Amino acid sequence: MLISYNWLKDYIKGKIPPAKKLADLITMHSFEVEELRKIDNDWLFDIDVLPNRAHDCLSYLGIARECCAIANLVYTPPVFKIKEDKNIKISDFVCVEVKEKELCPRYTARVMVDVNVASSPSWIQQRLKRMGLEPINNVVDILNYVMLETGQPLHAFDLDKLDGKIPKKIIIRRAKKGERIITLDDKKFQLDRDILVISDSKSPVAVAGIKGGKKAQISKSTRRIVIEAANFQMKAIRRARQKLNLQTDASLRFEHEPDPNLTLFAINRACWLIQKYCKGKVAKGIIDFYPKKVVPKRIKLDLDQVEKILGVKVSLAQIKRFFKKLELKILDYNKNTLLVEVPTFRQDLSIPQDLVEEIGRLYGFDKLPLVIPRVLALPPERNDSVFWEGMAKDILKEMGFCEVYNYSFISDQDAKCFSFKEKELIEIENPISREYKYLRPSLIPNLLKNVKENLKYFSEMKIFELGKIYKKLPISEKRALTGVILTSGSGTQNFYYAKGIIDLLFAKLGISNVWYDEVQPTPEESKISFWRPQRCAEIKTDHTEVGFIGEISKKILEKLKISFSVVVFDLDFEKLQNLCCEEHEYQPISRFPAAVRDLAVLVPRQIKVVEVLNKINTAGGPLVRDVDLFDIYEGKEIPEGKKNLAFHIIYQAPDRTLRKEEIDELQNKIIKALEENPEWEVRK
Repeated sequence: MLISYNWLKDYIKGKIPPAKKLADLITMHSFEVEELRKIDNDWLFDIDVLPNRAHDCLSYLGIARECCAIANLVYTPPVFKIKEDKNIKISDFVCVEVKEKELCPRYTARVMVDVNVASSPSWIQQRLKRMGLEPINNVVDILNYVMLETGQPLHAFDLDKLDGKIPKKIIIRRAKKGERIITLDDKKFQLDRDILVISDSKSPVAVAGIKGGKKAQISKSTRRIVIEAANFQMKAIRRARQKLNLQTDASLRFEHEPDPNLTLFAINRACWLIQKYCKGKVAKGIIDFYPKKVVPKRIKLDLDQVEKILGVKVSLAQIKRFFKKLELKILDYNKNTLLVEVPTFRQDLSIPQDLVEEIGRLYGFDKLPLVIPRVLALPPERNDSVFWEGMAKDILKEMGFCEVYNYSFISDQDAKCFSFKEKELIEIENPISREYKYLRPSLIPNLLKNVKENLKYFSEMKIFELGKIYKKLPISEKRALTGVILTSGSGTQNFYYAKGIIDLLFAKLGISNVWYDEVQPTPEESKISFWRPQRCAEIKTDHTEVGFIGEISKKILEKLKISFSVVVFDLDFEKLQNLCCEEHEYQPISRFPAAVRDLAVLVPRQIKVVEVLNKINTAGGPLVRDVDLFDIYEGKEIPEGKKNLAFHIIYQAPDRTLRKEEIDELQNKIIKALEENPEWEVRK
């Protein structure tokens, strides 16, 4: 809101502070003054009026009232008296019909005759130009001047250009489908039922609360005018403004719901100025449609609450002085409680805390003492969900993963790409875009889209997300932890790398008995379409399935235009959390050295690594502390249908150093056990 310093002084009695000092006061107590610039002998304030005060402070009178309250000055609104011509009556010229009472709760009109339309006085033109408005003629300029002064938009029609016989009929109604209007700036608009219009007996003459029409505009030949000051429903104006893509000074004010009791003051003020500068006569009487009058609210304020909220004692005398400046009436004072009447122009005040805020800002928030609140320093009750989420995230970050956050939605295209059936998906009733039609049933689709986008910048990545997924049959909402691994290695290497990450994650979360089982989906399950056959597994603890690990199928990667092998682990975090344990069983580190022997075995391609591991551990007994698979090879030197598995076998005893002969004996025992299967060959 632009405010002229010289113009503002018209409504203030007393020694007004210099412009820079006043700007500081406004910023500290009311609204931020974003800019202060000097123009000739005047200062121009650019004040950022907050939305909750736009209904009264998008006006000079509103800002003047604020300045007087914060600077202890006297507010002097304009005083005037209209002189009506007893020989002419408004009922002889016009009548009003409001068909949409909810959309137009108040409509006030006056008629003036023998108006002399010419240029407005230079001082009015100068003030309008400072506010960014172009002068047109004295009638229109005065209406714009009064709008800036009071915050109430007004409009005038040429009475003789309205269709119909005298008395002319003005109708406030919804536009008819297909109706059109040409506005004052010569733009054409198509109207519909969602748009409220001001109409004569035949067609619209204005878009209500937004813009006047060309049909009944004021011109030099105008002699008789109808002036309107109305109050419209803010939602109706906003809807119409958005549909027409037409924002004006009037629509801005109506969208912030100005005081309906302002129309009479504003229209009389405009008539008085027109009478003074345009030599018009005011017809006797006024049309004022106002079926449901808005009355002042009453709020009870407990003075003890003022001190509790602000942390400082404000005297009753100070509170009374503040309220008087703000035009808040104290109706009663009983048992330390005030009954306060709030004027209708302060629609933002509705509860006692609002009144306390008014006291605080006039007292000065900068004057409130800094006091550390007294609270019991009790730790919050532990939330296991938050604790284990944080623990899992920290573990993965320590292993080089980056956390991502995605929207909880997928599109039709995603559903088709990942073979989700419509009956499995929960559709959003009012999606914000086509890309967000369904709630996500898995974290994998959006993570793979992250991979696709980041391939522009990285050739390797490890990312994860911990978030909610949604199932339809039955309807459920649960948390999932999903990670994606993309490295320069082969799909097989990435698979085992991911498996090692899962083992470490589970170990740090205190989950034991982790093993991997072959995926055996039922025909109706679509989740198998994610994975590449023979390179996926179910992750289990004891006999409970807690997730999946596997390489994403080439078909999906081709659809996403990803040419690299991608491995994913997908965990049910709800199940995982129930298995997590902070208790760890520690064993002392052996004082005796370990010995490592390597062993390679040639087996048929369909043989699982776990089968070989079981044989090694069974044959080696308790002296085999650990067995690590460090290589899987299928190359030219390997027979067709076979693969070579290479292991590190770690031997160690808890009570002695193993002799070379003991280790050789155990190694030979393991080799013999492996070669019991005629299709297995230990490579020496």
